[in-house]
Amino acid sequence: MLTVDRLKDAEIIPTVIDDFVPSMFLEARWSSGQAALGNTLEPKKLEDAPSVFLSGHGNRDAQFVITLTDPDAPSRKNPKWSEFCHWIATGIEISGGDADSLTFRLAKSSEVMPYKPPGPPEGTGKHRYVFLALVPQNGTTEKLHLSKPSDRQHWGYCTDEGETRGVREWAKENGLTPVAANFIYAKH
Repeated sequence: MLTVDRLKDAEIIPTVIDDFVPSMFLEARWSSGQAALGNTLEPKKLEDAPSVFLSGHGNRDAQFVITLTDPDAPSRKNPKWSEFCHWIATGIEISGGDADSLTFRLAKSSEVMPYKPPGPPEGTGKHRYVFLALVPQNGTTEKLHLSKPSDRQHWGYCTDEGETRGVREWAKENGLTPVAANFIYAKH
């Protein structure tokens, strides 16, 4: 099954991000597991920030941004804190490949928002934790000056009761567009 199909089946498209055509594949790996388009991992195994890899056709000078968001905070039935920003990182370097297929890895990242491990409250069911790789829409290779969300809840955006806001709005505000995605489920 294609990445986009999995994202749609999990209602990540259109809940978290608009429909897009991935040009790369995103891998997120922890010492005891990895994101595999909807597999379930135990929160205790996600304490440290994962290693992130991108592979596929990409500009070797592109400025990549990695985000991690939870659209199910505090629960999928009651997402009043949705979305919850868990991570915004930059600092992707080429780690291999050839002209047709490059491999990038998150090296010494510069964190716009430090990693906060997934920690779904007990009794709230499975939460979707969504990774996105974003690049500037204008293709710039210059250093990015990204805004830091003022709060993790709603990515710092003010919301009306029942309204959810998050990475989609933040990406638009910062002129970014998605090139890859992956996700896991986690629950206590």
